[in-house]
Amino acid sequence: MRESSQDVTVVTLLADPDAPTEIAQRMARMLPDRLAEKSGQGSRFDVEVLSEPFTAETEDVSTLTRRIVDRGRAEHWDIVVALTDLPLHAHGRKLVMDLNHDHGSALVSLPSLGGLRFRAKALRAVEEAVLSLADARTTGAEQPPRRASLGRFTGRLAAVHPGPIAEEETADLRYVVSGPRGYLTVLGGMVRANRPWRLVPGLSKALAAALATGAIATVNSTLWSLSEALSTPRLVIATVGSVALMIGWLIVDAHLWHRSAKVSPEARKRTALYNASTVVTVGIGVLVCYAGLMLINLVWALFILNDQVFASMTRTPLHATDYWTLSWFVASVATVGGAVGSGLESDEAIRAAAYSKREQERRRMLEADGD
Repeated sequence: MRESSQDVTVVTLLADPDAPTEIAQRMARMLPDRLAEKSGQGSRFDVEVLSEPFTAETEDVSTLTRRIVDRGRAEHWDIVVALTDLPLHAHGRKLVMDLNHDHGSALVSLPSLGGLRFRAKALRAVEEAVLSLADARTTGAEQPPRRASLGRFTGRLAAVHPGPIAEEETADLRYVVSGPRGYLTVLGGMVRANRPWRLVPGLSKALAAALATGAIATVNSTLWSLSEALSTPRLVIATVGSVALMIGWLIVDAHLWHRSAKVSPEARKRTALYNASTVVTVGIGVLVCYAGLMLINLVWALFILNDQVFASMTRTPLHATDYWTLSWFVASVATVGGAVGSGLESDEAIRAAAYSKREQERRRMLEADGD
């Protein structure tokens, strides 16, 4: 590790593998100039990224902060900011950030920043943390003006507020989110960390079954008549039913539903949050698949349907809206076929598509604890 010179502050972003590392690498390109501009006094910053699973086998915040402090002390880092995509909890509240100004370290739980404008919020949080830690390092005062320097962070993220710290903990400043708004913020961040759009290529066998079902259904004259007779409310019901069936099938078949062995209220709340993120993650992935099936079925219908044949079978002329209603109805039928085809996918493949690497490890750890 390169040592810092007298006028250069070396900032190490210690990131969990996968998404946190990608975010840290993006930050590393922008942070030096932004930090130098905001700190003033001719300060210079050098930002480095180290990808390391520092959250392995634990979600305890105190344990993680001690790991970060020990790692930074061993490597002689000026400032270290650790990034994880695991949702962390401290004293019943959802953690956003822990700071230790004496040791120049910070821990950021990315899901607590929410799912919208995620990268911008993460950059702002890390930026304000580094400025606060650098100020304490420069002044060397016992009580540096760190609350003032982080005021912009809490002001722009209204759900974030200071949280309690026990005497035995190493952190000296903590930010958390709580309440219904905080719950939704963390849920959105967990879903964003899981990157639900990756579920689409991860369900290759299910998609193959859905496409085959849709191709056959489109040329079925019985379905032509049914789509003609179905009203919009019934088509909506068919959509909701098929999507719900696909979501339920994936969760049950791949054992994605988590049950906690602990009976404490906090454990139940965590379990509910994890399961809610699973439902939303899988739901978004299934909806993306459904939209893709509709588009493919529409193109196939435009190619295959014949005015005279359609009129002879349904006793009604073929209108432009018929292509849409048929594609809509066939997408629901195909989704049911895809649910059956998803049984051919391995549980590991579905979990890999539905969760981030850290989330997969966390669930394996919880299952081991339960056993």
